[in-house]
Amino acid sequence: MTNLTLSPALGWPLGTAICVIMLVCAVAQIVLHIRRRSQSDETVWACARRSMICALVAIMALTPSIVSSTNSRAINTTDVVVAVDVTGSMAVADAQYGSDEQLSRLDVAKQAVKDIAAMYPNSSFAALRFGASGTLDVPLTPDSKAIDNWADTLAPESTSISAGSTLDVPIDQLLLTCKSIHDQHPDDAIVLYLISDGEQTSSKTRRTFSSLRRYLSDAFTVAVGSEQGGNIPVTGDGVEEGDTQWVTDPETGEPGVSRMNADEMNAIADELSGTAIQLNATTTMSGGDSKETSSKWRVTQTSKQRTRTVAMVWPFAIAVALLLTFEAGAWITQSRRLL
Repeated sequence: MTNLTLSPALGWPLGTAICVIMLVCAVAQIVLHIRRRSQSDETVWACARRSMICALVAIMALTPSIVSSTNSRAINTTDVVVAVDVTGSMAVADAQYGSDEQLSRLDVAKQAVKDIAAMYPNSSFAALRFGASGTLDVPLTPDSKAIDNWADTLAPESTSISAGSTLDVPIDQLLLTCKSIHDQHPDDAIVLYLISDGEQTSSKTRRTFSSLRRYLSDAFTVAVGSEQGGNIPVTGDGVEEGDTQWVTDPETGEPGVSRMNADEMNAIADELSGTAIQLNATTTMSGGDSKETSSKWRVTQTSKQRTRTVAMVWPFAIAVALLLTFEAGAWITQSRRLL
């Protein structure tokens, strides 16, 4: 649907002023021709030509335009942010993933990350690990294979740099990452997956994750491990494979026991207005709530109706150019006659 309208390119005040001046000139040309037609050799065609030039310029000053309605189609995709806990307790081998086989919590987290990447085709991904600090390892990328490769490189941090588990460590890096994604792709859906055993051993009070809600469309906390727990192996520090040493509890002198804290992961999920998932022998990322929810955050198309104004000055400009050409030709002819 199209409509004709006036949309002065120079603005209504200046456009209107030019229009009025040119119309006055057109009327004055006609009046002067009538008054001095007995004393002048100006022809009717010359008078009409000059009046039409003034009238056409007046119309051009108001910039005739066509308003048309168009439907624009926007493609919105999903940006998935994955954060994985790599503290020493993630090396405890008390986790299960779709079977009764006992695996380390971090190995289960790796499988979960790969399943998450597979659940979101045509999406983009960002990945970070957190332990003593939070680190963005993979900036936003549409390459899901990069996330799979990143998952394979995950390893528990060295026991020597561990200062106790603090679950709020990734908040600052997550805020920076999610804000950057939201600013660059404001129409995209951002989904967060936080994978951890939920263990908080630091004496500091944990900060809330609620500050992330403004950027997220959905969120999941993924708990790995068991409530029975297991001994924490010493990692790094020159420990050779097969030479298992356990982290010692300084209060008892016995090997320390780490337990998955489902309540803490549920609390974080509530702060994010998200969903808490606990991975075990029967629950994996490729099934359950996360799998069902992922389908609604895939690529979507939305249509928006917009109006566009297109100036239609060129027909009037061509007419003025032709009339000015006639005027110039008439002036040259008359000048030669006077010679």
